[in-house]
Amino acid sequence: MLKILKYSFYDLMRSRWSYVYFLFYLLLGVVLLFLNNDLSKAVITLMNVIIILVPLIGTIFGVMYYYNSREFTELLLAQPVKRSSIFLGQYFGVATSLAMSLIIGLGLPFVFYGIFNSSAIWDFTLLLITGGFLTFIFTALAFVIALSNENRIKGFGYAILLWLFMAVIYDGIFLMSLLYFEDYPLDKFSLVATMLNPVDLSRVLILLKLDISALLGYTGAVFQKFFGTSFGLILSFVMLVVWVVVPTFFIWRIAKRKDF
Repeated sequence: MLKILKYSFYDLMRSRWSYVYFLFYLLLGVVLLFLNNDLSKAVITLMNVIIILVPLIGTIFGVMYYYNSREFTELLLAQPVKRSSIFLGQYFGVATSLAMSLIIGLGLPFVFYGIFNSSAIWDFTLLLITGGFLTFIFTALAFVIALSNENRIKGFGYAILLWLFMAVIYDGIFLMSLLYFEDYPLDKFSLVATMLNPVDLSRVLILLKLDISALLGYTGAVFQKFFGTSFGLILSFVMLVVWVVVPTFFIWRIAKRKDF
């Protein structure tokens, strides 16, 4: 699995799309720092971009890599190698290369700007960590979708639909539920619903760390009371790890049982 991971990683690092992804974040960081003298404001702006863009890129790259490497995968399947090792190696290779492009692309301009001497370093670090988690989560979900659908059009369609649901539709349903049942105690419901969506969970963590929980509306006090504590922070990262582990388990399970 490690050899396949290494090959997938270097294969993607040689891809022009990886350089485009890296240069996009590099230029984004440079432009934001050029327009904003305040690092905290730059981090807030980056949050809005990362929360939406990183899941989309992870989903598209995951599905695209799986379908484009079918011939190489068939060659590997003919060798005495476990099927689960092949697909897990490919998944970790893709997710690792995307996460590195994100971290290095955003990290370089902020390091040169003096992020280590700023109080915003912890906010920026949390932003990169959540971005890395979202990359691994949505790349894993993309591999699950691709493994479950031999048809490329269906695979891409389901992947885009998944991203659209997690990033947009889920928030709309959540908001309508809060407004419709506003006469009832919704503290626990809000917390559980937030943890069931990695995009929302990442957004809440960053907003609370930036101390702008007022943007969360009347549920902001509830989130601040829970996620603002050490226990809430640890539980949040545990949930993000669970969001990585569960799709990875399904990759292993589908690859093991699927008749190729």
